[in-house]
Amino acid sequence: MPELKRLKLRKNNWDFETFQFDEILNETASQKRVYEVVAKPVVESVLEGYNGTVMAYGQTGTGKTFTLGKLGEDDAADRGIMVRAMEDILANASAEQDSVSVSYLQLYLETVQDLLAPEKDNLTISEDPRTGDVSLPGATCVEVRHPKSFLELLEAGEANRIAANTKMNTESSRSHALLLVNVKKSVKAKQEKESTASNENGSSLQLSKSHSLMTIRKSKLLIVDLAGSERVDKSGSEGHLLEEAKFINLSLTALGKCINALAENSPHVPIRDSKLTRLLRDSFGGTARTSLVITIGPSSQHRAETMSTILFGQRAMKVENMVKLREEFDYKSLCRKLEADLDRLIAENERQNKLVLDTEEQLQKRAEEAELTIQQAERKAKVLLEESHAKKLKLQKENLDSIRRLQQECSLLEKELKENAVKLQSEKEAAVVEKEMQIQNERAKKQQEKEEYIEEYQHKLEELNKKFEAERAERESIERRLQEIEDCMEGQNKLELDDQENLNELAKKMEEESHSRERATRELGEWKLQGLKDEVKLLKQEIEEQCKQKEVLEKEVKDLKQQMLQLSYDTDETRKVLEKGPTRVSLGAESPMSLSKAHHMRETVNGQRATIAKLFEQVGLHKILSLLESEDVDVRVHAVKVVANLAAEESNQEKIVESGGIVSLLRLLDSSQDDIIRRVAAGAIANLAMTETNQELIMAQNGTRLLVRTANETDDPQTLRMVAGAIANLCGNEKLQARLREDGGIIALLGMARSRHPDVLAQIARGIANFAKCESRAARGQKREKSLLIEDGALPWIVENATNEISAVRRHIELALCHLAQHEVNAVDLIAAGALWELVRISKECSREDIRILATKNITSSSSFQSELKKL
Repeated sequence: MPELKRLKLRKNNWDFETFQFDEILNETASQKRVYEVVAKPVVESVLEGYNGTVMAYGQTGTGKTFTLGKLGEDDAADRGIMVRAMEDILANASAEQDSVSVSYLQLYLETVQDLLAPEKDNLTISEDPRTGDVSLPGATCVEVRHPKSFLELLEAGEANRIAANTKMNTESSRSHALLLVNVKKSVKAKQEKESTASNENGSSLQLSKSHSLMTIRKSKLLIVDLAGSERVDKSGSEGHLLEEAKFINLSLTALGKCINALAENSPHVPIRDSKLTRLLRDSFGGTARTSLVITIGPSSQHRAETMSTILFGQRAMKVENMVKLREEFDYKSLCRKLEADLDRLIAENERQNKLVLDTEEQLQKRAEEAELTIQQAERKAKVLLEESHAKKLKLQKENLDSIRRLQQECSLLEKELKENAVKLQSEKEAAVVEKEMQIQNERAKKQQEKEEYIEEYQHKLEELNKKFEAERAERESIERRLQEIEDCMEGQNKLELDDQENLNELAKKMEEESHSRERATRELGEWKLQGLKDEVKLLKQEIEEQCKQKEVLEKEVKDLKQQMLQLSYDTDETRKVLEKGPTRVSLGAESPMSLSKAHHMRETVNGQRATIAKLFEQVGLHKILSLLESEDVDVRVHAVKVVANLAAEESNQEKIVESGGIVSLLRLLDSSQDDIIRRVAAGAIANLAMTETNQELIMAQNGTRLLVRTANETDDPQTLRMVAGAIANLCGNEKLQARLREDGGIIALLGMARSRHPDVLAQIARGIANFAKCESRAARGQKREKSLLIEDGALPWIVENATNEISAVRRHIELALCHLAQHEVNAVDLIAAGALWELVRISKECSREDIRILATKNITSSSSFQSELKKL
């Protein structure tokens, strides 16, 4: 579990043990990644003046020498920690002031041998009684300035190192290899004030202000490739090999005892039980910064050795080192610089003394001149004082005269002001009288105009009264004439009276019928109006209920959106925390900061799970799935993220399928054009496509065609990785292979190779391997036609990527080739495409034994392959 930095070791089919480490690196980790995690912090400390150690421990054949000492001659990406560490050290060292020297040793049969000078086969180990530092005075020490020269030294040393062929490893190291790199760096330290610097012997030196002091930092880097622990019954060691195994196991046992004593804070640490522990004295419990790599294999056959290696690493993590800066002053260069400064100061002092004498003479002359100048100035000042006193008296007199003159002018001005005030008062009174007379005249004029208007109005009123009387007399005469006419017509009316009665009865009936019709119309209108009112009332009630339901739904959507935003934020934070790797100064010591980070990580994951559980309880899966059809893009994004997180756990997948989650996700993948939604939806479909039932349901809903269309429409590597993963899972169902091919699944997989992204290529290779495996399994005992992969043109791509540098791609391609080669009907196409030679290479060079055996079996059992090989 690299993302959680945990290692699970299975005891049996139902129980396992979990171990926590600073970092977990699986078989896909690159050499660069291993170096950056394991050795780069140690190398940086060495460049800063601290001792450092990088050591590999583990069972024989698990990759210790590959991790540390791989030269990378064929592939630069395979360079080990030794080569990469020297490249960084030389890149950060100055050719003029710094020096880097290398010693390469091996501990063989408890004797220290020089790999750069094989004649030195028994070097002595010496210890400084004062500091406790361990050194090898007789070892060859070669100064290195270029990485190329270091590679030549490393090749020469590897040629002299002892290795042998055992049942566990064809090139088993029979000695412990130690690469010792001594680094000397010069550092300038500026002192702003006068201070005292002390060396390691306790003596002190006074440093002047702004003086530059040269400091030398001496540090060493120790890279240890331990020989692998082995059991004699498994390795088959006999004779001299058995003697070598005995010394290897004795030295590793002594190292384990020291680690146990340091981890348990024992008062006695058996350092002197082995030369290996004496050489590593500074690495465990000392002053060096140490990084330990433990290597294990996946085979359950060696579970005891794997458990022993893991427990060794767990105990080593408890050991604490106290790092110490290796720094001393460069007294020789300082002495030379101080002598030069002393000569310069003496000459400067002589120049200053001469300058002081000259200055004193000049000051004496200037003092005499100044005395004369002062005397003259005193005389001038006395004269100026007398003149100023006379001027002062004159000014005082003029001031008094000015005051008297101003007083007189003030009195005159006051008199003029009084006269002007009296004059203004009289003018004001005259103006008031004139204004009153003008107002009285205007009033009299208006009164006269009013009287004239009243008289004219009365005259008009009399004329109107006369006209009214004349009109009234004329009206009376007209009324008399009308009365006479009525009397004449009365006789005629009597004759027409009978006819009028008949007409009246007919009119009355018509009037009654009209009233009946009006009453019926009114009742009909009232009935219709009442019905409309009832309908309107019901419609109003329905509209009010719908508005209330809409408000409730909007509130629920708002709450769901907030919860999904929080859940998405928690998920992103958890991913960031899991991607970060803690660094530690002490070997295996968990600092309070690292413990707090781990605790925070656990709280974040638990908080996220609690949030998902709470979301289930409060909302329900159906509502979450309904939000996938929301018009708001943000709501759809967060909803599909929640569904994807739920689909990542097997316990939730059945609930999602029962709630119609697959149909909703496929519909969302079909309708959305947003890259984020399509990527997350494809990832959720890939998680659900892990079981046969779900795979059949996805195929029934035309899921393959939707995935194919998405792969053709996007170039985003992450979306393509999710789509390829989903199709790869579908390729593992032999019942669906024909339908998958008809829907274009194989061609879509090959088309996604245009991305060239490592993760996308790995998923493509996995899908092809699954398809080939299912074809091979379905054809057992039956007559088999040519592979569908070959018919769809996948064979050229398979051959091209059989040697891909990405191990995940290469492993799946090798497996696919082996499955295709199991059937004679595919042999002609495989030979024509050059796949036969890849099978030969796989049978010899593949890292997995089962694949090598399968490739060899296919080659030997195929008559076509054998005849082709005989032609050569």
